[in-house]
Formats: sequence, structure tokens, C-alpha cells
Amino acid sequence: MEYQDILYQEQDGISTITINRPEVYNAFRARTCDEMIHAFGQAGNNREIGVVVLTGAGDKAFCTGGDQSSHDGGYGGRGVIGLPIEELQSIIRDINIPVIARVNGFAIGGGNVLVTLCDLAIASERAQFGQVGPKVGSVDPGFGTALLARVVGEKKAREIWYLCRRYKAEEALAMGLVNAVVAHEALDGEVRKWCDEILEKSPTALAIAKRSFNIDTEMIRGASSFAMQALKLYYDTDESREGGNAFREKRKPEFRKYVK
Repeated sequence: MEYQDILYQEQDGISTITINRPEVYNAFRARTCDEMIHAFGQAGNNREIGVVVLTGAGDKAFCTGGDQSSHDGGYGGRGVIGLPIEELQSIIRDINIPVIARVNGFAIGGGNVLVTLCDLAIASERAQFGQVGPKVGSVDPGFGTALLARVVGEKKAREIWYLCRRYKAEEALAMGLVNAVVAHEALDGEVRKWCDEILEKSPTALAIAKRSFNIDTEMIRGASSFAMQALKLYYDTDESREGGNAFREKRKPEFRKYVK
């Protein structure tokens, strides 16, 4: 596959996947997801690769979720149905090697979900985290909610989704969403340090450990698949469309006028 939306590099046993859409704060469209799925598969099938680093291009954003301006792949500016988002979420969990999120800036919406899915996360002190779904007529009814509750605790996860606040890197560290926070200029060095430590460990032992951790939350995959079908119906409502319209028109949404 020829990559347009991502950069892919393999070096010294490390695969680096970079979402390369800085002009839209590394928001993803359908093609972006397809390319990431392909890249994760390539890394997972290369016996020379022992760890994957997922990040975003530039200094402003890791990823800000679905691109509301994109119309490719059935996305049409609405939600995530039509994107291969379930397959992307699954392959991050399913490849037998650890995945580290290098969080260089905003990790919002679907970007926050990607951080949640990665095995480990190292953040720049400039990073910010949060969800926006209920503000724009959307939600991630699977790993983005249920797995987040396992990571940060149910009360905090509900706060993140119900209030749609922004959280600084140190707050994300305190709630367990990331493993470490470092000065922005030290981010690459810290990520490389963690990668090097992982590469010293037994690949088979790490693969078994990752599978073992996943067992506890594997039921979320089925719940997510089921809920995505309900989400598709929601995206066809005026209430959901109001969120996207208000976002693009830069106004506050009026959801309640559509509730019967």
C-alpha cells in the first residue's frame, strides 16, 4: 500500500507509525485508518520488530479523532460509521508486540481512544486529553468508554465522557491514562528509552503477557461491535446531525429540541 496519510519507519527493532495530517491536527479519515491498519499488520508480521510507536506529525497534536471535514469512505463528516475503526482498534490489541503512544500534543476524541488502546503511553508536558463526542453528537460505545473505565476508573471515565473537559498531561498521569510525562524536548529520548528496555525482553513472554491482559477486557470487543450498529442508527437522527452542524458552524448545539 502506498501511504498518503501516515509515515511508516522501521529502525533498530522499532516500528514508528506517524499520522501525517498536521493541517487538521492529525484527525483521521477513512484512508488514514486503512493505512494504519496496514502498517500495524506489517509491523506485527515482521519478526525483527519488537515494539511499535504510534504518534502524530508536528508538535501540536497526537490525534484529534475523526476529521469532521472529510467526505471520503462514507465518512461524510459524521461520526465513525463507515470507517474501519473497529478493525483499527482490534489490530492495536491483537498484534503480539507492545504499542506505545508517543503523545506529542492534543489527544482528543478518537485520539484519546487510541491512547487508551495502546499498551503504554508517554506524554509531552504539552499534551492535552479529553473526549468531545456528546458535544458533537457522537460517542465511542466500546473500547472508548468501557476500556477507558478499566484504565482510569468508572467515575473518572464517566466524568470524561459526560463533561467533555480537557485534561493536562499531569492530570492524565494521575488518573493512569499515561505512564510518564516528560518535557517536550525530552519526549523522543524517553520513548526510545522505553523501547530499548522492551527490546531486551523475551518477545514470546511479552506476547503471552499482552494476550493475558487482553483476556480480561475481550468482551468489550463484542459489545463494541453490537453498539456500533446502534450508533449507526443514532447518526441518522436530527439530534446527532445537530452536533456536526453546530461544530462546523462554530455555534453551540441545541440537542434537546430534537428529543421527543
